[in-house]
Amino acid sequence: MRRVVFVVYDGFQSLDLTGPYEVLRHTGRYDCRVVAPAAGPVRTSSGLPLHAGYGLGDLDPRGTDTLLVVGGAGVDSARLDPALVGWIAAAAPQARRVASVCSGVFLLAAAGLVRGRRVTTHWKRREQLVREHPEATVDCDPIFIADGNVWTSAGVTAGMDLALALVEEDHGSEAAHEVARELVMFLRRPGSQSQFSVPLWSVRPRTDPIREAVHAVHADPGADHSVARLAATAGLSPRHLQRRFTAELGEPPSSYVERVRIEAVRRALAEGGEPVDALARRFGLGTAETLRRAFHRRVGVAPSDYRSRFRATKEYA
Repeated sequence: MRRVVFVVYDGFQSLDLTGPYEVLRHTGRYDCRVVAPAAGPVRTSSGLPLHAGYGLGDLDPRGTDTLLVVGGAGVDSARLDPALVGWIAAAAPQARRVASVCSGVFLLAAAGLVRGRRVTTHWKRREQLVREHPEATVDCDPIFIADGNVWTSAGVTAGMDLALALVEEDHGSEAAHEVARELVMFLRRPGSQSQFSVPLWSVRPRTDPIREAVHAVHADPGADHSVARLAATAGLSPRHLQRRFTAELGEPPSSYVERVRIEAVRRALAEGGEPVDALARRFGLGTAETLRRAFHRRVGVAPSDYRSRFRATKEYA
């Protein structure tokens, strides 16, 4: 059992804790503990009550595998707490790995743990992090970043992506894939810093050549993924690739590529305001009209309707 210590404080975002916590505990391979400035009730940003099992003086950080600091609106006050910051700074060298979710990176920074590191956070906190911590390289495009033994993630549910990546690093892709399916999540590819995920509909290829082809598609959905190009990637003839790909994944390469591209478009529509014609070019779908037809066929609604419904408008700390 690997010990994971979650650090919380008044005003933390409850999902920053419960999301990664559930992912890790679901494997049955992690001993998860929650520490706060004082043991007992802790106020979350939403008002949901939570009980921290340990105070700073109750938990010896030695033997910690992963120290994970959560984010939330209360981080701006928490990072001014010398006892909490000092405990994190002292506990970090005892851990094999240090991680943060969302604005939890500000506590890592206050503890001197991001110097020279490439880190991420919620995109709305980017400018603040750049301004206040020039000692770090801030990149808010990825959902999560691993730089050495320091892992950081974007907002809220991205903490679950990070937790899945930790499971994958510790126990392999099969273990992570099983957790993702059980929790109805997206599974991130090993080591990928792409914004795109392997969705639940993706059947795992049985052989290395087809795995190589599938990896190429997910690594860059907008690239040239013609049968000829994928065949070259897999080291097979086009006809052989077509036959084996369909046998292993249940659909021909062209259909699979379109599904991955539409999945990428769905994420982009939910996360930003890029025009449809630009998305069509970016993800290899040609024209805006081609994208609209494929999107409606796959998703059942127009891209504009999807964006109106799912685009995030609330700022999460």
